[in-house]
This record gives sequence, structure tokens and C-alpha cells, in this order.
Amino acid sequence: MQDTRRRILASLAEGPVAGPAMADDLGISRTAVWKHVEALREAGFEIESRNEGYLLVGVPAFGGAAVEYGLDAPFEVEYHDSIGSTNDRGRELATAGETDVAVLADEQTGSRGRLDRDWRSPSGGIWLSLVCRPDIPPAHAPIYTLAAAVAATDALATVGVDAGIKWPNDVLVDGQKLVGILTEMEGEADRVSWIVVGIGINANVDGEEVPETATAIREQVGDVDRAALTRELLERFDELRTDPESVLPAWRAASVTLDRRVRVETPGGEVLGRAVDVEFPGTLVVETEAGKRRVSAGDCEHLRSA
Repeated sequence: MQDTRRRILASLAEGPVAGPAMADDLGISRTAVWKHVEALREAGFEIESRNEGYLLVGVPAFGGAAVEYGLDAPFEVEYHDSIGSTNDRGRELATAGETDVAVLADEQTGSRGRLDRDWRSPSGGIWLSLVCRPDIPPAHAPIYTLAAAVAATDALATVGVDAGIKWPNDVLVDGQKLVGILTEMEGEADRVSWIVVGIGINANVDGEEVPETATAIREQVGDVDRAALTRELLERFDELRTDPESVLPAWRAASVTLDRRVRVETPGGEVLGRAVDVEFPGTLVVETEAGKRRVSAGDCEHLRSA
């Protein structure tokens, strides 16, 4: 959202304000004020014209403008009612040189999960991809995936959902998947060119619209304010990405994998044992009969205690 429109919204929220007064305060013409007000109305903001001036009386329930209103994080939100894949769009923007863009959709029609698994993205969810250009080597990119999982878990806590993280990035409630994360990257040998972090949340959707192994916020606590939840997620993610050392302690605190018996299918074979730690940038440490094994990628299964 343009800075001028942010300032106009802030003025309108405080009470009726006359167009000429806003024009003088912002250093723009009265015609420009009118055009900005009309653009905000088109974006879904309810702005009344009174004798005393303009007054904000309602904000859109969801969408780019709704999320950006009050957002304390440097993301521009590109919203789509329906899109094939927010990650695909995120890659397009990243390739074009964009950064700090959050591609948001109400519905995805061509989404996918890790290992190309089916991930349904019905209307009512939060389907989000974050375009970033961090100054880090490619080997450190997994920390962004862990940061996304922590951000999602912390955001869910604000609406009363007690979720935990299954290594590396599935967010679960009572063993059922609520949030899926898919991170894609392009880079050179010594630095990342861009990272796109895809985050899918089953929010205000019915249980029958998600896989049998999944759940939705609606099933847990009822419908929530998706714009506010998205803001919480973006702000927490921004905090974490600017302080990478804080990610692992937060991830450990939210983990439902640590101190569990696990089976991890890796490209090099199966690793069986007890998950005892996670190390930077996201390596799982498993205590096996043959000693500790460190796993950087794989499909993790929680096992019953022996």
C-alpha cells in the first residue's frame, strides 16, 4: 500500500477529516486526496463523506488492502481471489527482481505440497507466498523454512489454536496437519538469489474440504479474522528473519518431534531413533543405536514409544 494511502487511512480512522485539511497535511492536491479516497473505497474500505469530512467506518474482511492496513512489516501484499499457485507467482516476481512481496490468495487451483503431495487449497484458507532476498549462503536457506513454521505456530496461538511443529515444517494440532510450508530457492555457490516461502493454512474451511489427515481452524475454534491472522504471521516472520539466532530456540519450544521416536526417510536410506535436537540451519539430530545421525532433509514419521 502506498505510504500516502496509509497516512490517509490513519487520519480517517481518528475521526472525520476534511479533504482540504488532509491535502495540506500530506502536501498533495485536493484532487489527489479524492482519488486516493476513491481508490481505498474500491479496495473495500467503507469511507463516508460527511459535512465534517471523510470518516472511515469499515475495513475489508480479507484481501491485500485488509492485510496491509495496520501491518507492521515491510511486505507489499499482492492479492488474488483465485490463483493457480502463490508459489508459482512468487517465483515470477522473484525472477523479475522483486522482494518483500507477499502473494496472498483466497483459493489456489494448482497448489502442491512437499514431495509433490496433494494439498487442497479451497476458498476460505490463507494461501501465502513470501518473496525474500536474504544475504545468506544457500546452505543457510532452511532457517527460513523453520522461521515460517514458528511464525505460523505463534500466529495461531493468538486465535486460540494450540499447534506444534513436526520436523521440519508441518504445523499440527493433535497430530493433524493444519499448516503446510513449501520453500523454494535459487542461488549461486556462495549466496542466495531469492527465496520463496509458501505457507498454506486451512483457516475458515470445512473439515471435508481438507485431507483426512488434516484439520482446519474452523474445526478447532471456529472462523477467525483471516486478515488479522495473516498480519500476525507476517510480522512474526519478519522478526525471525531479521534475528536468525532466535529461530531455533523458538522452534524447539514449539516442536512435537523432539524427544520422540522417529523414522526419517532420506535419500541415503532410513534413519530410525529418537529425535534429540535440531541444529542450525534446521538439521535434525537423531540418536540411533549406532550413535547420533544428523539429517538435513527427509520425510519424518513419528513412531509410538517402544
